[in-house]
Amino acid sequence: METADFLETLDREGRSLAAAAARAGTDAKVPTCPDWQVRDLLRHTGAVHRWAAAFVAEGRREPRPMSEAPDLDGAELVAWYADSHRHLVDTLAAAPADLECWTFLPLPGLSPLAFWARRQAHETTVHRYDAEAARGGAPSPVDAGFAADGIDELLLGFHARSRSRVRTPEPKVLRVRATDAADGTRDAVWTVRLTAHAAPVAARGGAAGDADAELCGPADRLYLALWNREPVPRVTGDRSLAARWRETSGI
Repeated sequence: METADFLETLDREGRSLAAAAARAGTDAKVPTCPDWQVRDLLRHTGAVHRWAAAFVAEGRREPRPMSEAPDLDGAELVAWYADSHRHLVDTLAAAPADLECWTFLPLPGLSPLAFWARRQAHETTVHRYDAEAARGGAPSPVDAGFAADGIDELLLGFHARSRSRVRTPEPKVLRVRATDAADGTRDAVWTVRLTAHAAPVAARGGAAGDADAELCGPADRLYLALWNREPVPRVTGDRSLAARWRETSGI
């Protein structure tokens, strides 16, 4: 996917998040994040948007902590979130293609501008789903190609870091298979090697039949499952690996 595609998705998903939050009300529980109410979701996501925008706008080369969200609630908090989102989209849209700034995932070949557009598009999509879960009713769909990209980012980026807690007492191989890849003609497949003392090692591809377990399903549902928003559509092999993922993979 191109940076412009991520920006388009980010723009749409943030507006949908704000609309769902307004419908739900800031007191509403977020069933996909049991410790949160909608106000917590808005404060978190808005703070992340402003944090990300500062790296891009100022060309920051070193990590910095996020600022606290303001003590707002109700319609004022929804408006603050919408403004945070708009500021992020406008900042990314205005940034030069050769932007240099800090990023935080080990993803070689991805420019800082593409990194932040991609990361914030996925951040916002997952939290839009949370807001719609709080609102109730059918959630908005997630494009299969975008979902497959998000699985790729999660497995090759987030869980390649030493802080990933996904470990197994003995070496195991987990296969992840999205059955409707971006081109619609083939599966998107990842092979994840798990051990006791190191971060998971994920790679794209892998032959059928040589994994201890496989997590499989449509890309959109698998994407949400790997972010622990839905059950895994289908598990074959060692089902305890799917349970271990749910227990230890939280970001």
